[in-house]
Amino acid sequence: MKAKSSRLFFIDVIRAWAILMMLQGHFIDGLLDVSYRDPNNLIYKIWLYFRGITAPVFFTVSGFIFTYLLIRVEKVRIKNPRVEKGVKRGLQLLFIGYLLRSNLFGLLKGEVYNTFFLVDVLHCIGLSLLGIIAIYLLTQRVKKLWFALILIVITTVLFMFEPLYSSFSYTGIPQPLANYFTREHGSIFTIIPWFGYASFGAFMATLFHKFKDAKHLYMAAIIGSLVIGIGLIFYSSPLFMLLSNMTGVSLFKAIYFNNYLFIRLGDVLIAFALFMVLRNLITHKTVLKIGQNTLSIYVIHFVILYGSLTGMGLYRYYHHTLSPEVAISGAIGFMIASTFLALQYDKYSTVIQLNIGTLKRFLIVKLDFLFLHIVRLGRSYFFKLRLMILKLFRLAKN
Repeated sequence: MKAKSSRLFFIDVIRAWAILMMLQGHFIDGLLDVSYRDPNNLIYKIWLYFRGITAPVFFTVSGFIFTYLLIRVEKVRIKNPRVEKGVKRGLQLLFIGYLLRSNLFGLLKGEVYNTFFLVDVLHCIGLSLLGIIAIYLLTQRVKKLWFALILIVITTVLFMFEPLYSSFSYTGIPQPLANYFTREHGSIFTIIPWFGYASFGAFMATLFHKFKDAKHLYMAAIIGSLVIGIGLIFYSSPLFMLLSNMTGVSLFKAIYFNNYLFIRLGDVLIAFALFMVLRNLITHKTVLKIGQNTLSIYVIHFVILYGSLTGMGLYRYYHHTLSPEVAISGAIGFMIASTFLALQYDKYSTVIQLNIGTLKRFLIVKLDFLFLHIVRLGRSYFFKLRLMILKLFRLAKN
């Protein structure tokens, strides 16, 4: 029982780290003056590299925790309650993703801006969860090994063929749908190749679940993650160039010149190894709470920074205007404010939901009363109008 709990705690700590990295990354990237973005500056270069790790870690962790909870339930296929919860969660993330991209003032004017259809993290994670569920359901009638194999094959295929499908124009499909596959119109993330990280996290979850009772699980996982991670970071590019020279296949050379997917996967594995090492040291309940409330933190940070729904966020007023000192201190304050508000919401969420439920019931009662009143009023006016018409044609007595 303890092993299970610690395993989930270790994942929550990674999620907490990833969301905090995302908050400071979005803040500094959006508000730091362009004159300070010097790629030759060592500090900026280090920050930029670590900022690039955030999204791969976030996608991988999302796939891991969802799949681990999915497969540890004894019931299989559609009887597994995690399937229904996962479908609801995936659709919820898609809905919230579009909601955060909407603008109330535009909607009041009857306009839907093009930015509404852009695809971001929540859209891709929502679709990734639905994709993992689909693979889970399709492989439940065969050996469980197939579920893990298909997941790792999807990661490999998506990462290997990225140079090919990234050049597609997707002009033959509607733009709202094309935004899931190309960044040409302004999407931040696309389902391919980013589903590859979620499927890899799901694959890791199958390994953790299979060997959950192994005595040296964490030791093996740490060593394996370090070895494979270092190999991907430092040796995957030379390997692809070697394969290109040996086979003459241009795809391997294209991967070599833009090998960010495999290198970032190596970064993810190093991050996993690091937090597995620290799993017994970072156990503060606040850190774990942050990891368990990443969605609330993401929504709050989106509203404050980008002005979701209203268009009046920090991004609008301070876009690329802050000095490094102000940007760094502001990012710290921004992380504290976003997490504090999210944790306060989590603390009082039950009361808030009860109040919302009470308000909904109150409104329903009032609307029912209003509807009955309108029906009665309408019926009264109908009879009066009918009597007036009859009198007009002298078919009724005075």
